[in-house]
Formats: sequence, C-alpha cells, structure tokens
Amino acid sequence: MDQGVPDQNRSVAESVVRELGVSENVRLAESLVSEALGLIGDEPDTLDLKIATAALTEMRAAYRVFAPYRDESKVSIFGSARTRPDDPLYAQARDLASMLAERGWMAVTGAGPGIMQAGMEGAGRERSIGVSIRLPFETGANDIIAGDAKHVSMKYFFTRKLMLIKESQAFVCLPGGFGTIDETFELLTLVQTGKSLPVPIILLDSPGDPFWEHVDGLVRHQLIDRGLVSPRDTGLYTITDSCADACRIIEDFYANYHSIRFVGNRLIIRLRTGPTDGQLALLNERYSHLCTAGGIERSDATRAERRDDDHLELDRLALEFTHHGYSDLIALIRELNSWV
Repeated sequence: MDQGVPDQNRSVAESVVRELGVSENVRLAESLVSEALGLIGDEPDTLDLKIATAALTEMRAAYRVFAPYRDESKVSIFGSARTRPDDPLYAQARDLASMLAERGWMAVTGAGPGIMQAGMEGAGRERSIGVSIRLPFETGANDIIAGDAKHVSMKYFFTRKLMLIKESQAFVCLPGGFGTIDETFELLTLVQTGKSLPVPIILLDSPGDPFWEHVDGLVRHQLIDRGLVSPRDTGLYTITDSCADACRIIEDFYANYHSIRFVGNRLIIRLRTGPTDGQLALLNERYSHLCTAGGIERSDATRAERRDDDHLELDRLALEFTHHGYSDLIALIRELNSWV
C-alpha cells in the first residue's frame, strides 16, 4: 500500500470528525474513522466487509439501547432457552430477578424463552433489557420485551455476548446447554485474564439439582488437577441454590468496593471507606504478591481521574499491579467489603 495512504486517511478522519462537531474522545473518534477508511482501502472480500459492517451496525444499535441506563446497576442472567415454566429453575430465575429488581437492579438477558423469559418476568418489563440473537428456529424476543425500546436484536453471537457482559456489574448463570456453558466460561475467562472488571459471578442451581456442582467437579478434578487453571480460580465464582444468598453475594461485593481503574500500570481501587492503618498492613501482608514493586497504599485521585471527574469523592488504594492473579484481586475486594 502507498505509504501516503495512512496519512491521507488520518487527514480525512480528522476532517470528518471536525465536521460532525465531535467534542469528546476526539482522538478515538478519529482513529475509528481512519481504521474504517483503511479497511475499505484494503479491499477485503465481500464476506469480510459484510461482517465488519454488520458488527459495527449492531454495536451502534446496542450502545444506543443501553446509553440511557448507563448509571443503573445491572445483572446479566444466563440460562437455557429450553427451560419450561413448570421447571423449578424457571422459578429460581424469576424469583432472583424479582428480588434484585426490588433492590434497584435491572435484569439483562438474551430476550428469548426459558430462563431469559423467567428473568424478565421477575424483573418486569420496565427493569429488563433484552439482547436477542436472530436464529432460524427462534421467533424473536419473548412477549415481555418484544417491541420495547430496551430490546436490541443481533445477528452475531460475539456482538451479543459483548453487550450481555460489557454493561453489567453482576452475573447469574443458571443451568443450560452449549450456549449457556459458552457464556459462563467466556465470562470466567474474561475475569481470570483481566479482560473484564472484577465482578460477582453466581452459578445458581435449584435445590436438589447439582448441575453446577458437577461443572465445579470438572474444574477441580480435570482443569486444576492437570494444572490447566489455578486452584485459586475457583474463587472467581460462587455456587448456591438460594436466591436470597445470590442477592446477598451480589450486594456484599459492592458493600464497600466501588470500582477500579488502571492508570498506566497502576491499579486504583475506589472505595466508599478506606481501610484503617491496621487493615492496610494486613492487606500488604496477604496480597503483596499482587504488586510488582512497592505495596498497597492510600492514594489521592490521579490526574487522569481528576480530568474525567471520575468519582473524586471516593477513597482510594493504589498498587503497581502484576496483571495476573485476578482471583486474588477478587479475594482482596471481598476482604475490603468485610470491614464495613
């Protein structure tokens, strides 16, 4: 490719963004336009261009659906589309979503039948967001969310999974087939590798039905015993058959912990109440292995956080993070929560 083309793309991108009157995230907007121009200039085959165009179209539509609810607490509920209304698991999903809706949470589901419909029944139409997938053997969104502005339909599983995971602060997985297992293990992988923020992940059974216990057995007796994952990775999830316990685990995760932000290699943990000197010493004793240098220390808001007015009222801890051991980071967060 002519070396002048990238410079030309950047120039055109700058002009387009300026013409649109974009005032925030200008450099990112210019990069997006420049990459789109570069892709077109690469003259990809028809299928590649269709995939890129459809994916961007779907992401834009989904972002617009979620945008009004950015500040709402959301829980994603995964589970089988084949679960019937008379199945105890259906009642579990419905009851859990109802309990969480009463506590101010919105339910995000795949908008189909089965567990997805049960979750929306429990949360109610006003507290539900649906991200459905277009399949030849499914008719579309369930009756609860169909026609609602809080529903978006996707062609691709990867864009759908992005939206089912990206916007939520908690996740509840009920038994299901390949799709549910895929969603659950992708979620665990994202948190394990730091590609997703630390979140509570609940594997919810119904009483007397040990579905997730058997999956946990696979993790412990195959993955851990073979050295394929760390024994500490079982701390990424919690198995329960109690909706009340699931709600408590979710709420407890945010009892003191608020959020994290990376500023360079420095991990900033935002808290409603910072630890005492004794508690901070205990954190350093137990979790110093998460630091590449120094230790866990109190911190003021960083320059980047002040620039973005990013929750400046919160207390902060900071550490030079190793970028692995995310299950231990979750354990640290739980310890911080236990002190309030």
